[in-house]
Amino acid sequence: MTPLSITSRTLAAALGGYGLGALAAMALAVTLPMARDQAVIIGIMVSFLLCSGAAIWAFSARSAWRAWAGILAPSLLLGGVYLWGLPA
Repeated sequence: MTPLSITSRTLAAALGGYGLGALAAMALAVTLPMARDQAVIIGIMVSFLLCSGAAIWAFSARSAWRAWAGILAPSLLLGGVYLWGLPA
């Protein structure tokens, strides 16, 4: 791996993982059919799993492009779920 690839993967793991986790927590908080405080806690717990999974994915993907794509695609999906679940 080149230094640029390692830097890109590190940024994908750190920034992309944080974004994925934050979007997952937000989406679960507004869509889970339970009390809001319980939904927020579950969303935060799931976000820790996704953030660590994104870091693992970033360094196990075949290329830096795939690492970014594998993190950004679910992030866009979760962002859409969050916007869909917001009250009107």
